Amino acid sequence: MTRAASLKSKEADATKSGRVMIADDEPINIKLIQKYLRSSGYHDFVTTSESREVVDLVRSTRPDILVLDVVMPHVTGLDILETIRNTPDQSHLPVLIVTASTDEQTKIDALELGATDFLHKPVKPTELLPRVRNSLVLKAHHDQMAAYSKRLEAEVAQRTADLAQSREEVIHVLACAAEYRDQETGNHVIRVGRFAGIIARELGCSESDSELIEHAAILHDAGKIGIADSILLKPGKLSQDEFAMMKRHCEFGEKILKAQPSDESEPFLLHSRRPVTRSPVLRMASVIAKTHHERWDGTGYPGQLAGEEIPIVGRITAVADVFDALSSKRCYKDALPLDQCIAIMRKERGKHFDPKVLDAFLSRLDEVKQIVVSLADQ
Repeated sequence: MTRAASLKSKEADATKSGRVMIADDEPINIKLIQKYLRSSGYHDFVTTSESREVVDLVRSTRPDILVLDVVMPHVTGLDILETIRNTPDQSHLPVLIVTASTDEQTKIDALELGATDFLHKPVKPTELLPRVRNSLVLKAHHDQMAAYSKRLEAEVAQRTADLAQSREEVIHVLACAAEYRDQETGNHVIRVGRFAGIIARELGCSESDSELIEHAAILHDAGKIGIADSILLKPGKLSQDEFAMMKRHCEFGEKILKAQPSDESEPFLLHSRRPVTRSPVLRMASVIAKTHHERWDGTGYPGQLAGEEIPIVGRITAVADVFDALSSKRCYKDALPLDQCIAIMRKERGKHFDPKVLDAFLSRLDEVKQIVVSLADQ
């Protein structure tokens, strides 16, 4: 037996296992069609002579093909066909129309409604059998492709989830590298991110944008990597020159997150074009790193931006970062009670903070307090 003949034989055997549903108001017609099909090796049948049962039976028994009479009392075969084609999980079911009508319009209507094929009564086995077989082959191919598509979707979803998890881990590692330098815990950056996400949601941002802001805000102090220990770890007040240097962590953070060199003349770049980050979360993080110390009244740094000149993500992170700085222990201060933190921030409404952003934060204090407790530093 040739390979083509072997494949054809296996394909034919596979179709014989298909479930055939027959709907005709005349039981004798059902028996005749069953007889023809049984003689060719089919054995799994669902039958009904009650047209009102057809749609429910299709739904419950999941046949692989429906042999359907047209002229039936109560519900016509064309009405049943239209219902099936308009039902998403049944729309690809092969429907073989069988009728005694010689009206050409009936055939046209059936085909326009999506009939797979069309037979006239009295049915001849030489016409019925190849049509049933061909329809079942097409159904089997469709089912295989649908199953493959589902497997592919599941694999893509898993890969996407793995990539998202890897991205979050890289973000946390980079953020913790900066925090480790000034002896803060990784929980600080995670808290700031969570607070930023809460504010974004309260401001009406979409869930995807809120998650993006939450992840990006974690990297707000990435530029601390570029600050000397003598400044970063100093327990007392910084001198004017030291503070000027400390403020440069905004610039350093922006360049790090944009993958830009600190000096364009540095020889380690092999290409003339400066690399610029394409990742949405890192691009947003670079904006946050640059602007989270700007103040609503224009007295912040590094650009002395004011009001809505400050990107909204910078305004959001400013509130989140200041609250966590006030409520956490640092090398130069003890943690303040929450009520005192909130009182200080209220006084800065319209000065340090965008009023609507601060109001959004204060309106979700219950969630904020839960995060303070659940992510407290050890």
